[in-house]
Amino acid sequence: MLGEMAMSPENEHPVKALGWAARDCSGHLSPFKFSRRATGEKDVTFKVLYCGICHSDLHNVKNEWGTTSYPVVPGHEIVGVVTEVGTKVTKFKVGDKVGVGCLVGSCQSCANCKDDLENYCPKMILSYGSKFYDGTITYGGYSDVMVSDEHFVIKIPANLPLDGVAPLLCAGITVYSPLKYYGLDKAGLHLGVVGLGGLGHMAVKFAKAMGLKVTVISTSPNKKKEAMDHLGADEFLVSRNTEEMQSAIGTMDGIIDTVSAVHALLPLIGLLKTHGKLVLVGAPEKPLELLAMPLLMGRKIVGGSLIGGIKETQEMIDFAAKHDIVSDIELITMDYVNTAMERLSKADVKYRFVIDVANSSKSS
Repeated sequence: MLGEMAMSPENEHPVKALGWAARDCSGHLSPFKFSRRATGEKDVTFKVLYCGICHSDLHNVKNEWGTTSYPVVPGHEIVGVVTEVGTKVTKFKVGDKVGVGCLVGSCQSCANCKDDLENYCPKMILSYGSKFYDGTITYGGYSDVMVSDEHFVIKIPANLPLDGVAPLLCAGITVYSPLKYYGLDKAGLHLGVVGLGGLGHMAVKFAKAMGLKVTVISTSPNKKKEAMDHLGADEFLVSRNTEEMQSAIGTMDGIIDTVSAVHALLPLIGLLKTHGKLVLVGAPEKPLELLAMPLLMGRKIVGGSLIGGIKETQEMIDFAAKHDIVSDIELITMDYVNTAMERLSKADVKYRFVIDVANSSKSS
């Protein structure tokens, strides 16, 4: 099956690609040859060097959300070096370090798109598993080459290492965007971060760079040293410790909740000050219980946030470059990806797997 085969009048030769795909809901990934569309006049083609593994990749390859179209080539934390640009491309040139996150398309005409919120466009096209304009299905970054409209390509500053920056294109923007939108980026504010995984550790790094006081809230007491000594959190709460949670009631201006498992919101709402904001960026599979009275008593808000638009993603990457922020990663080759998926399902990673795609391609 060939993906993204739209022919371009500028270059009529599709780009041959080698990736790893899941063919069924077992989720097992194996080598997969396919073709991307030819480089169009507004397209950027780049050699993929690294691709992060997001937890949503695991959900998708196993069709746990019921939306997967097989074969699926996952990956939406994709970085590499430009090898070709179309004649109408203005932002990039051959040799540039670039990245593509969760989106490769949107209508670019709706109210959300006009407000640089392509991530909320009703017709947004995801980097993999979505129907492209020509009817083909998009394939992601577990592959050696990527073709994307320049609008959806992010420029990576020279001082950021590509392997560590890859997860910022999903995990990074997922926590950066709500910090900005909900006004939780002001120096001196007190932020709680629930969960210390791929998203949580990025939230701590961004919040500290913004000058916030940060408290990590976790079910795991053994993460305290890592949170405070390595990531720079100011305080640590064990969410199952009633006394610790009680001592922090009414102390936080906001909380970024990164947990994707079903969990209680009431204790978290209790940690908020008057006008405090609890922002969900995780996506539990079952509904969470939310009582009205704790919100009324203090005019508190429970909100949500989904990645970010392209302009804000570039802003986030530039902020990361200024403050030397990258993800803590475990670098793997493609032949380890199935083991990595198994480990990811058990939360056995600090804090993000990143595939060394270029060296994997050489070895294969």
